[in-house]
Amino acid sequence: MRVLVTGAGGFVGRALVDRLLREGMAQPGDVSELVLIDRHMEATQAPDDARVTAVAGDFGSPAVLEPLLAKPVDVVFHLASVPGAQAEAEPAAGDSVNLWGMLALFERLAKQAGQHEGRTVRVVYASSVAVLGEPLPRSVDEHTAPHPTISYGTHKFVGELILADWTRRGMLDARSLRLPGIVARPELSSGHGSAFMSQLFRMAQRGEAYTCPVSSAATAWWMSRRCCVDNLLHAARMPAASLHTGRVWTPPVLHLSVGEVVDALRRRFGAFAIDYAPVEPIEQRFGRQPPLADRRAVEAGFRHDGSIDALVDAALERVHGEAPT
Repeated sequence: MRVLVTGAGGFVGRALVDRLLREGMAQPGDVSELVLIDRHMEATQAPDDARVTAVAGDFGSPAVLEPLLAKPVDVVFHLASVPGAQAEAEPAAGDSVNLWGMLALFERLAKQAGQHEGRTVRVVYASSVAVLGEPLPRSVDEHTAPHPTISYGTHKFVGELILADWTRRGMLDARSLRLPGIVARPELSSGHGSAFMSQLFRMAQRGEAYTCPVSSAATAWWMSRRCCVDNLLHAARMPAASLHTGRVWTPPVLHLSVGEVVDALRRRFGAFAIDYAPVEPIEQRFGRQPPLADRRAVEAGFRHDGSIDALVDAALERVHGEAPT
């Protein structure tokens, strides 16, 4: 099986690559070649494994894609994007990667069905809860209508619609997951408005004081990197015949206040100083998230971390070869 991962050098991408090499798609060893694309990937970042082909470049560029896709691929995990806050600050970069690059990739993958009869590509798309927009209703479920209010959310919604339509037409076999902020990202991650969620973990881990840009009562959707990868792999493994036509799921999350997470971190690491200095735009976007219960996602087998203490353990887990943070 030939598998392609875009954004393979990123926070989630590295963990997904590690799991694919260890576990395969259906069983260990069934991935014969793992093709990795990341704009900033260096040779030292690629796993030392004969099955890996790693390329530094733009996933939407024909010069990058055509050689890699000369042979058919079976599964694609599309993770690469310019994150929301950065896309708002740099709209041209956001449009180039999150919209035009995405469409170029999907178009090239769709050609495979015509070029290689019976080789429709399975695409797992990392969409975002940003498609839901703001303000959110009092609760979110599978019937909540998207109304994106930032470019990042709009681009992700376009991706969902294109994939659902091209799946209907038999050009692709797609599955889109509306992911929340994933913890705990490295401290230097940029462009993520939800960065405070990961910073809480990192500062508690080091026992350092932290000034939090949302209140203790702020509520957010929490998912660890390990759980995120679990859900991405589950999406790829689901039989196509059992899937609904929209091909979009919002996986379950832990709905927790910042204060609850701080208490769990103190149980794990001991006391650390925290001040709350709420910044209204950040609190509004990331600190007023309501309960989320997508029945369709639960029935499809997607899962959250299980408990707040399990979240803490999984969020701080390092991938093999990853530098300490």
